Amino acid sequence: MLMRISWLKAKNDSRSFKLQKNLGFDVYEIEDLENTDSKLNELVNNKYNTIILSNEVASFSSDIIKKYAKDDNINIIIAPSKKEY
Repeated sequence: MLMRISWLKAKNDSRSFKLQKNLGFDVYEIEDLENTDSKLNELVNNKYNTIILSNEVASFSSDIIKKYAKDDNINIIIAPSKKEY
């Protein structure tokens, strides 16, 4: 099975996944975090099987636990927040 990875972050989050975005990977930004579950469903429907969420985005999703936690074909990873020094 082909692994398709995407990263998901809030539009106003300028720190998360900068390297991945600069390297041309599929980094998606959500303007309204209340739409997190619909964006997750869209990514799954577009055959992304590994989705990495910023911690902020993950806090707005109920589908992570309800739908995808028991789905062996979908990997949801919550990235830890970056600390400011």
